[in-house]
Amino acid sequence: MVEELVATGVALASAGAVYAAAAARVIKQYERGVVLRLGRLTAPVRGPGFTMIIPFVDRMRRVNMQIVTMPVPAQEGITHDNVTVRVDAVVYFKVVDAADAVVQVEDYRFAVSQVAQTSLRSIIGKSDLDDLLSNREKLNQGLEVMIDSPALGWGVQIDRVEIKDVSLPETMKRSMARQAEAARDRRARVINADAELQASKKLAEAAQQMSDQPAALQLRLLQTVVAVAAEKNSTLVLPFPVELLRFLERSGLQAQAQTEAYERTRPASGGANGGAGDHGDDGTEGVGRAELRREDRGGAGPEEVRREEVALDAAEDLPGVELPGVEVPGVEIPGLTAPGDEETPRSGTTK
Repeated sequence: MVEELVATGVALASAGAVYAAAAARVIKQYERGVVLRLGRLTAPVRGPGFTMIIPFVDRMRRVNMQIVTMPVPAQEGITHDNVTVRVDAVVYFKVVDAADAVVQVEDYRFAVSQVAQTSLRSIIGKSDLDDLLSNREKLNQGLEVMIDSPALGWGVQIDRVEIKDVSLPETMKRSMARQAEAARDRRARVINADAELQASKKLAEAAQQMSDQPAALQLRLLQTVVAVAAEKNSTLVLPFPVELLRFLERSGLQAQAQTEAYERTRPASGGANGGAGDHGDDGTEGVGRAELRREDRGGAGPEEVRREEVALDAAEDLPGVELPGVEVPGVEIPGLTAPGDEETPRSGTTK
């Protein structure tokens, strides 16, 4: 009898141990347990820790509540501006309702993947190539909304969507490279033209400054010569300065003007001398030249020995020079007599 009781107790203990082993469940912190009893959902959802279910009656499914990173396969599509591209992306999502993730959808991972692919194709067809390349933030937000709308009914929340890469055809890559090169060339030309404009303005100011001070051009020429000589060239070509030519031209014009002015005063002086040179009349103003005559010692007649024309305004500037026969205001010049005519003095003054 005792042996039967012991055997029964051992059998019950063994059955209890087997039952406990079959009914005991441990749920991790990042998981939730959804229990289906005879195919019906039981509430509430089991939290993390130790829990028990009825063996052979209850069936529990663990649902991961962590954020899942799911890559979206590359999708090929045609953009709004008729460019064929291949775009791949990545989706970050998590389960917020474990019961809906188990009951509402067969496989929420596969569902999210398919929705992400179709939404990516749709966003490619609605966007331009420039938006895909430069305005990805806006496209990411639009793609997130498109995926998140159906996923809310599955107990899934889309955390983030990112477009990873945009693959272009080789012909399009070459066209974009030529476009970028042309744009940079245009910028370089504009910068060079702007530099030339600024340099021309500065050169014009420098030329104006040098025109006011001609010596500045000579100094600049000397500086250029020094700079060229520092290169140790065997041949040095020195340009003739234009300002020096202008200086010589101005000097020649000034001398020509003085000569013309003197020539204009010469006929008036000559007429006065011709009418009163031999008679010695009263006036001394307007005397422009003096004629000294003497008779030849052989008695052949008067012979013009020398004719000297001196401007009166220059007579005062010749110290130590005596001009016979020329009457200068404030200076008395004795009369000259020719041989054989000592009694008739001749005045050396002429009008």
